[in-house]
Amino acid sequence: MRLRRTVRFLIAAAATAALGLTGLSAPAAASVLDVPPGGANDWSCKPDSAHPQPVVLVNGTFKLMAENWSKLSPKLKEAGYCVFAFNYGHFETDPIPESAAELRDFVEAVRGATGAAKVDIVGHSQGGMLPRYYVKFLGGADKVDDLVGIVPSNHGTKNPLAIPAGWTFCPSCVDQQAGSELLQKLNAGDETPAGPDYTVITTRYDEVVIPYASALLTGDKEHLTNVVLQDKCPLDLYMHDQATKDPVVAQWVLDALARKGPADPGFQPRCLGGA
Repeated sequence: MRLRRTVRFLIAAAATAALGLTGLSAPAAASVLDVPPGGANDWSCKPDSAHPQPVVLVNGTFKLMAENWSKLSPKLKEAGYCVFAFNYGHFETDPIPESAAELRDFVEAVRGATGAAKVDIVGHSQGGMLPRYYVKFLGGADKVDDLVGIVPSNHGTKNPLAIPAGWTFCPSCVDQQAGSELLQKLNAGDETPAGPDYTVITTRYDEVVIPYASALLTGDKEHLTNVVLQDKCPLDLYMHDQATKDPVVAQWVLDALARKGPADPGFQPRCLGGA
């Protein structure tokens, strides 16, 4: 337990230093770390008829919302959506069920503030998989309209680095190992339970979720679209960590949110470099 607290402190210190906050006191640094990305957390925002669901952004492991969503959050706001983001699970290291409960509570806060019956969820890595636990086990099925996962760890990773991290300070890393008890429970039976429409966006160059195809889901095509970026944009070289900053990913997200059902599998985004 002491080791876990120590490592979490070191992660927080590293994140603080990366933001140039080393001169701040601990409470001040903590408050700055909770600053949302541009365009997010206007709690007076009310959805309009063209964008009826507010969008909840869910970070990946070890991520802060301000960095994770620095590009996509302003794009969603500019497109007309009410956007909300939050940090959870001690830098997303807590067990998945505990963090999914935090997501449930945050969704309720967003629904209460906006008056919306449902939300759309866009998540990165762990944040693309974790909402499926909320949907399947914590009552989220009738509260989520679209679930868009960007390089999600839906079937875990065979990346060997996940194992030592899990042994030390990161229970969610254990949960995200291929074949984990958590993922066996999550993926048993229907991988895309009725309620939301599901869009999965992944890249052949994923260096974290290995193999990249473990992100993909099985389910009814009416409610599920699996996207491999390079199938439409062969020269897109974005990898796992920065996938939320890929302009092509943003186009897929906006397509998924704007239409009834998941992203259109026939959609052709504007590719980087003209590819």
